[in-house]
Amino acid sequence: MLADALRARPAGLDAALALVDGLDDVLVDGLARIGEAGAAALSALATAAGGTPLAGPAADAIGKIIAGTVTDEHVAVLAGVRTALLGAAHDALLSGVDAATGRDREGWSAPAAPPQAGRLLAGARSWLRELAIAGWRGVDHELAAAGSQAIQALWADPSSRRLAVLLDGFAAELRASAPGATLERVPVRRWADLWTRGVLLAQDGFATVPTEPVHGRLLILGADLHEHPTVFQVQVHGLLETPDGWTGLVRAAVAAPKVDTISGPSAWRMLASFPVLRTVLAQRRAVELSGMLLTPAGDLLWDESHAAAGEPADPFTTARVSLGRVTAPAAAALDRHPAAIAEPVLLEGYTAGDASFDLGGVSLAVDLDRLPAAGPLTPALVAASTACLGLLRWDAGRWAVQPLAVQAVVRKKPVTAHTADWALGPTDAKEAKAEAAAGAAVDILRERAGRLLRK
Repeated sequence: MLADALRARPAGLDAALALVDGLDDVLVDGLARIGEAGAAALSALATAAGGTPLAGPAADAIGKIIAGTVTDEHVAVLAGVRTALLGAAHDALLSGVDAATGRDREGWSAPAAPPQAGRLLAGARSWLRELAIAGWRGVDHELAAAGSQAIQALWADPSSRRLAVLLDGFAAELRASAPGATLERVPVRRWADLWTRGVLLAQDGFATVPTEPVHGRLLILGADLHEHPTVFQVQVHGLLETPDGWTGLVRAAVAAPKVDTISGPSAWRMLASFPVLRTVLAQRRAVELSGMLLTPAGDLLWDESHAAAGEPADPFTTARVSLGRVTAPAAAALDRHPAAIAEPVLLEGYTAGDASFDLGGVSLAVDLDRLPAAGPLTPALVAASTACLGLLRWDAGRWAVQPLAVQAVVRKKPVTAHTADWALGPTDAKEAKAEAAAGAAVDILRERAGRLLRK
């Protein structure tokens, strides 16, 4: 069943993505320099919005943009149409996977909007509009830095922190790449994605994410490790079993800042303030939750005071017994994007190649680039595997799986490896010795940072 879903291509998918590509290309040169091709691409967007609630606003905004008038409202409509197209593509792709896996999915109900932020968001909207007018090729150092004052104001307000983080990172990328006219290759889709999300988050009355406390048992399937030069993040995927008999897919993420010299297994030391999470990951245990907050999108807001290590729980056993009967959460509005798909799946009965799994005649790419240096999972183990717990992703126009754990036979012995097996330190003697030497640097940096803070 899953192989059939991976082989099929939803009707209209390519057309929707082509419309998005057309807008993204317009943003490269900017709304101030729309040629015939750009005008045609924008007109196609307006046509695609016909018959939807965006039909009238899209036709009006795009007509005026082509005529040379660009306002904050026009920019917001462009971002809204782009998000709607990507959301439709996301939903079409996921519906096939849900049907193949027998997975139910929650419906999304829009939360109540908070009070309007007024001038606080106006500065951000103005900067994002100027970026769209100039285009990525037209961004210079002055324009890249022009949003600094607005971003600082957002940082000062806790309710605007989400937008502040996004725009701060976006501005840093633009400054590092300026002037855009000299770039050999523009990250077209990435910058358009960041710009779009920023524009929508900067609208007055954008709804905040509600939460509710939950109780129950979290059975961990695997951990997705993200290592950046200045941050280390662990995102855990698992099944939440509540006392009323509900079982659903959830995620939980924790992160800590670091320096780029700390990498590999030593990065786990940066998460010293999360001993419960590290313990359950390394020892493959369940987690007993008591009142931890959960969002409608399935994100647990991890709080160690609401978590306790439970009994041993093998992730492969959990997947074989329970993964086929879970309820998946609805995607939040801004997360309805093909690149945001990360569905936990258990794959068995495949033939493993160097960078792909053959599932009954369907070749599924294996994303080896996502294998973390902070865990024991290697390309060789993946190639020797007979079972894989992973995240099904849509990337570069095709399905791929990101391994989180594998079962394999190495030298005639069964081996099971998970990305988070080294959460409490490497279990391999050679890696443990290297980590001990590198870990000394972590301790020294932490001690020096403590001195500076005391001063």
